[in-house]
Parts: sequence; structure tokens; C-alpha cells
Amino acid sequence: MAKALLYKQHILYRVFRTYIRPIHDRLYYRHTYRLQTENIPSAGTPLLIVSNHQNCLNDPLGILFALNDRKPAFITRADIFMYHPIFNKFLYGIGLLPAFRMEFEGEEALGRNKKIFIQAEHELAKGQTVVMFPESGHQDKHWLGNFSFGYTKLAFEAAELTDFKTDIFILPSCNHYSDYFHIQEDSLVKFGTPVSLRPYYELYKTKPRTAQRQVNALVREQIENMMLDIRDLENYQAIDFLRNTYGVNYARQYGYDAKKLPDRLLSDRAFVAALEQAQTNHPETVRKIYADALTLEDGIRRMKINDRLFDKPLSLGQLALRGALLLVLLPAWLIALCPNALNYLIPAWIMRRIHDRMFYGSFTIAINVLITIPLFYTIAFILMWIYANIWMAFIYFVSLPALGLFAWYYRKFFLSTRQAWNYHKQKGTTTLDKLKALRTALHQRLTTVFMTEKKI
Repeated sequence: MAKALLYKQHILYRVFRTYIRPIHDRLYYRHTYRLQTENIPSAGTPLLIVSNHQNCLNDPLGILFALNDRKPAFITRADIFMYHPIFNKFLYGIGLLPAFRMEFEGEEALGRNKKIFIQAEHELAKGQTVVMFPESGHQDKHWLGNFSFGYTKLAFEAAELTDFKTDIFILPSCNHYSDYFHIQEDSLVKFGTPVSLRPYYELYKTKPRTAQRQVNALVREQIENMMLDIRDLENYQAIDFLRNTYGVNYARQYGYDAKKLPDRLLSDRAFVAALEQAQTNHPETVRKIYADALTLEDGIRRMKINDRLFDKPLSLGQLALRGALLLVLLPAWLIALCPNALNYLIPAWIMRRIHDRMFYGSFTIAINVLITIPLFYTIAFILMWIYANIWMAFIYFVSLPALGLFAWYYRKFFLSTRQAWNYHKQKGTTTLDKLKALRTALHQRLTTVFMTEKKI
């Protein structure tokens, strides 16, 4: 099966890709951004795409839909093939191939990589596209892990198969998400500048490891410069909270549109870099900022409110209007739940048995694509046909995705209303007043620190 995946796009593959794309681009994500796709070499150019890895299956899907005229093969961690045969077929169907790692699958499993890598090298040499994630596993935060040199080895060995007559290109790429764990968020794929291996062929012939190190340094530097890389993992929680509580203000101050993920990525990168610089110059001040950020985050979590409510709290009248709207729309929501609720509940039920939360998006998309949407939407169509007529059944069937989105946004609106009510109930209390004062002081200190750094 692995061998067949690397060849020309088959009609069944095109049909499957056409089916899954709107589910990915419209139902699962609110906006999908594909940036600098003009940097992708034309079809037929031997291309190895190298990316950061933060969201399991969602990362290869994001790259897949940015490559309109290519059928890439994705070499990815083998443990995602250990859950269910149906899920495995889905992974093979979109071009994923397992790579075994000593620290996870054991030394004995490494021998199984040889056949896959040799086939990938041959196909790369013939002008096909291979995608690899050199961190050898997805990260659970916005940071870039260590790179394995397996991808550089594969690329140079592919060139060696052609007696170094064919130029192999490595294209750096990055994935970024507004949220890892919920639907109707935003995703982004951005491509860097292709790195030609031809200038390194002579060096590789005499010093292969040196050539690989130099190419890896170029590729990694490009990925670091495209993604949000929070390297201070010790203070990651505080930094991540600060970029959310203060990040919108920071984006506006420096001319970014905080509502658009590409702009927010640039803003967050600048924000994190400014924090890193401030920590170097004013370590005690920034240490106190981080401590207060964690205190504020904990207080918000305990009160079950949203940080944005400090800036835009809802009045009692607005809460009443929201409550009335929720009540009026409740029957429509109950109708929309059937059968769409199963699209959310079944992946959530499965995830209770899996410890790695980063698989949630992958299972949600895969289970919806393979099981819940085709199965339950078909059942709903048949039942409507039986109890009404075929035209009503057809109208109901094509409206099911929109009803599913309505059900999700109704739930989201209800939860935000409940948070706003929790905030309203706490008005005038010592606890809320202390949190407001802490947040105001925290934002003022951040502004002062950044202004000081700018002057320096």
C-alpha cells in the first residue's frame, strides 16, 4: 500500500480529497490561510517539504490542501497507526507513511523504516513530493523541538540516486493555529524559500554530515522565523496567557489586525521577542510580571469568566437580551443537534481513553470524515424520505452542515453568556476588584517595559 501512495493522483484519491476538503476548510476551521504558496516549485520538481509539527493529523492536512497539483507522501510518527484499522486506512489514503522511532517503538522497529525511506528516496528523485516533520513528534505548545537529520539524509540520498544530476529542493513550512482543541478556529500554513541542495553536493561527497548540518541550519532558521516559537518553556504558561490577555492591545499598538491569524502571528512573534529582550535587560521586573500573570490566570479560571470581560463587561440589559435570544433559539438548537451532536460527542468519548490531547483535532476530523458524517447524515436523509418526501429529505440533508455550525455557535454563545453572568454576579466584590486591579497594573507594567525597551 505504501508504494502505491507515492504515484500519480488516482481518481479515487481526487474524489476523496474533494470530499474531505470542505469538511476541513469550512466545517472544522473558520478560516484557513495558505501563505506564500508561490514559493512552491512547479509539479515535477523533486520536493521535500519540512515543517514544524504541533497538531498531529491537522498539520499534514493543512499542507495537503495547499498543494493543489501534487499528491505528497507524508512520513510521520508510527504510533498514530496503532489505534484502529479503519483509522489507519484513512491515514494511508491521504498519503501518510509510518516512521518508527527508537525512543517510542524500540530499536527493533527501526529496521522497518528502511523500506519506506528507500521508496521515498526513489520517488523524490523522480520528481515526487515528500513531507517530513523532523521534530519526530508533535509538540503540545508553540515551540520548535530538536530536528532529526533523517530528512537531510533522505534528500541527499535521493540526489545520490541520480548521480547528483538532479537538483533536490527542501521547502521549509510552518503550521500555526488560533486554537488546538476546538472547531471553528483558524489555521495557517506558510511556506518559506526553497533550499537547493545542488550547492552542497560536492561537500556531501566528502563530508556528508557537515553538508547535512549546514542545510539543516538553513531550513530550521526559516521555520523559526515563520512560526511562533516560545523558547522559554519554564515560563511558557505565563507567556502564553500574556499574549492572550495583552496581545490584542499589543497588536493594535503596532498596526496589526488582531482578528486575522496571519497578522496575529506576526504580532505574537514580536510580542514574545520583546518579552525575551525585556527578560534579558530587566529580569526581576519580568519575573514579577510572569508571577502576576499566573495569579491573574488562576483567578479568572476560578471565577469561570473570560479575560475579555474586563474590557467589555455586559450590562444586565444585554444579559437579558442574550437570555431571551437563547430561549427563542432553543428549539432550533435541539433540532440542529440531531444528528450533529454525534459529530462532537463520539470523538470526545474516544479521547477520554487517549492521554495525548493533541490527537483531539485529528480524531474529530478523521471520525467525522470516515464515520459520523456519511453514516448519520445518510440515516437522517433516509428517515426524512420515509416520513416526509424525497425533496424534504434532500433539503434537510444539504442543510445538515449549516445546522451543525449553528449548534456549535449556539453552544459557544451560551457559554460566553454564562461567563458574562458570572462576571456580573461578582461586580463589587473584593475578589473581582482585586483581579481588575491586578490586570490593569499588569498591562501598565507591560506597556512601560516595552516602551523602555524601544528607547534602548
